[in-house]
Amino acid sequence: MKILLVYPEYPDTFWGFKHSLKFISKKALLPPLGLLTIASMIPDKYERKLVDLNVAKLNDNDIIAADYVFISAMITQKDSVKEIIDKCKKLNKKIVAGGPLFTSLYDQFSEIDHFILDEGEITLPLFLNDLEKNNLKRIYTSDKKPDMSLSPIPQWDLLDFKYYSKMPIQYSRGCPFDCEFCDIVNLNGRIPRTKKPLQVIKELNSLVRKGWDGPIFIVDDNFIGNKSKSKELLRYIIKWRRLTKRSMTFMTEVSLNLSDDDELLALMRDAGFNAVFVGLETPSTESLQECGKYQNKNRSLVDSVKKIHQHGMEVSAGFIVGFDHDDETIFDRQIEFIQKTGVVIAMVGLLQALPGTKLYKRLKKENRLIQDTSGNNTDTYLNFIPKMNEEKLLKGYKKIISVIYSPKEYYERVLTFFSDYKCYSSEKLTWSNIKALFKSVFLLGIVEKDRKYYWKLFFISLFKYPESFSRAIKMAVFYAHFKRIFLN
Repeated sequence: MKILLVYPEYPDTFWGFKHSLKFISKKALLPPLGLLTIASMIPDKYERKLVDLNVAKLNDNDIIAADYVFISAMITQKDSVKEIIDKCKKLNKKIVAGGPLFTSLYDQFSEIDHFILDEGEITLPLFLNDLEKNNLKRIYTSDKKPDMSLSPIPQWDLLDFKYYSKMPIQYSRGCPFDCEFCDIVNLNGRIPRTKKPLQVIKELNSLVRKGWDGPIFIVDDNFIGNKSKSKELLRYIIKWRRLTKRSMTFMTEVSLNLSDDDELLALMRDAGFNAVFVGLETPSTESLQECGKYQNKNRSLVDSVKKIHQHGMEVSAGFIVGFDHDDETIFDRQIEFIQKTGVVIAMVGLLQALPGTKLYKRLKKENRLIQDTSGNNTDTYLNFIPKMNEEKLLKGYKKIISVIYSPKEYYERVLTFFSDYKCYSSEKLTWSNIKALFKSVFLLGIVEKDRKYYWKLFFISLFKYPESFSRAIKMAVFYAHFKRIFLN
């Protein structure tokens, strides 16, 4: 039996970095970890093939040759999912679907034959067992939260590494915090579940054996959800790096209380972490209280970010406007806040009510929901009636974006970052880095109208922060993407 695993295409969004990836001759940021993990759980007697539409085309012959087409997707990939479904139905092929999009919105996809919802370690074996008996149900679901030790090493053999800039692994699922707008607790629970440290080391070794020596993205909901276990893993990674003499770098998602733990900061730095994503959301104490972001209250958010920078980790962050407590001053306050933090990669979004969240349930009760979420909160799409006048909210949001992603403010933010950042290890020089440098000199330093900002950063970083020169050029390259997304 042949199974075709298909990953839908992402639209051109903030996190896709589509226009920056061209500088390093890559097609996508990350491969589909969920499908690669599912592939490892399918018995070897089944033939498996992966098509990631972000790096390749889906050919009719691939669909025709398959007995089943498996699709996994995020909400932002909904349009591509519909195209895949249409193609499969025209070719009379059975579709099996899972992942966050379908777990939340499966009732919107009547054309799909079978759903493997929730966490695959529990529900996929149920499907496979019925497949063997030729007695398949339409929906496989479970409220059980599996032990992460059940999750196998992803099927890296299905990938061509050359298309991707990073490789993903997962250490934990779940988050101890329950922010009103976030769907993590609904999907993965509030008690973090973790893999054993040796299990993670085996995954790292599996990547090394396949020839990967680039950056690793640990795609956890909150890597420090259980701090004691995170520290244990970090000590293993530090030993692994010393024994193998590997210089792999890591990035992940954390809560801001990372800045409260000096031991954890030092361990992450020593383990090779050089970037983290944090949900900062808003400088408004009232809005933080409203959405239950208690871990961000009663602290200087700016100082907390700067402390992480001083430990050798770049903070990228999420910011939100549209809370009920936001007034018309929030837009200028957000601009000032973002500029002060030195957060270069600042994802500012409009609040959206995701299915299953406490926010969704509250707004539904208040009769304020008006449409489904797009899953992309940077597209000026509102799916509920805000307390603020909608026209003023959209105008204010666009103002934030136009200011912080103007060349002047963007490059000022980069220099603010470098004034706080302490580099503990220079990024190794690779052929990919060299190509990106030369492309940036031509495209950003010669072709672009705002090239004066590029050259200012170029020379300041070269002479004042030489150990961080590669990172400075990377930030300039990122701007090529953000400019296309927000200002063109």
